[in-house]
Amino acid sequence: MPLNPKIEQVLEMIARAKRPAYHDLTPQAARASYEKSAPILEVPAAPMFSVEDVQVATRDGAAIRVRLYHPAEPQWANPAPALVYYHGGGFTVGSVNTHDAICRMFARDAQCVVMSVDYRLAPEHRFPTAVDDAFDALAWLHQNAALYGIDAGRIAVGGDSAGGTLATVCAVLARDAGIALVLQLLIYPGTTGHQQTDSHERLSDGYLLSGDTIQWFFEQYVRDAGDRHDWRFAPLDGRRGAPDFRGVAPAWIATAEYDPLSDEGEAYALKLRDAGNAVAFTCYAGMIHEFFKMGGYVADVALAHAEAAGALRDAFGVE
Repeated sequence: MPLNPKIEQVLEMIARAKRPAYHDLTPQAARASYEKSAPILEVPAAPMFSVEDVQVATRDGAAIRVRLYHPAEPQWANPAPALVYYHGGGFTVGSVNTHDAICRMFARDAQCVVMSVDYRLAPEHRFPTAVDDAFDALAWLHQNAALYGIDAGRIAVGGDSAGGTLATVCAVLARDAGIALVLQLLIYPGTTGHQQTDSHERLSDGYLLSGDTIQWFFEQYVRDAGDRHDWRFAPLDGRRGAPDFRGVAPAWIATAEYDPLSDEGEAYALKLRDAGNAVAFTCYAGMIHEFFKMGGYVADVALAHAEAAGALRDAFGVE
């Protein structure tokens, strides 16, 4: 299918703006650029009953921010399900602020609490800090669920791009820690440390996320070449420390037809399915990387939003 016409317009607008590519900026400048541009095409921010920032202790003695979105007043006698959400940004850019609208959308449409995690970024904090922060936040929520009116037996993890990587790694870590998750919601996840797929070759330039930018993100994040083979960085094919993938949470996986990450997302869906896990997989035709954050301009994104929220509601047992 050709590019969605509105997506084509987005790419034309980006080209006309002639902003420097992230890989031509310092990490700090790239972060500032993303913070400014991330909300431009988003859906309107859904009103919440409450939005609260909380500090969560990490295993190395630091603290990270998590943001809790309650779409309705907490009912401690009838606790709500929760989605732990990890933002994208190549482990280098992004924050709870850049993904505020999408978290509000999930809270409203999936009728759940959303906890958005401000894991520490590279290069100041290289691999595996983001993984450790991501799981520490999940474990904290599981332990403290009742304090926030959350049902510890109905927790899902999710994320987009690098956040999808963190979500699926946390699904494995949760299984090993005895935390039963109801779903892993993976939106165009990165799953391999080496860009050798057909989609990487065909779509390495001109479709928002370039091959050069992917490599730049990875260079900020990994400590050395060996980290590219660690399963916590490359859950599809990383052999270092690779676990068994049986018995992890059911997965809902979305890719985009014109995304260099599309092939690895599909391959990962097959890997999870081959390990005996329930997997729902959709490649959204005519779409590009980051399309989930373009719903305010691209009307067709509403279908993907609705299907993702529907998968969460089904997993939570919410009508």
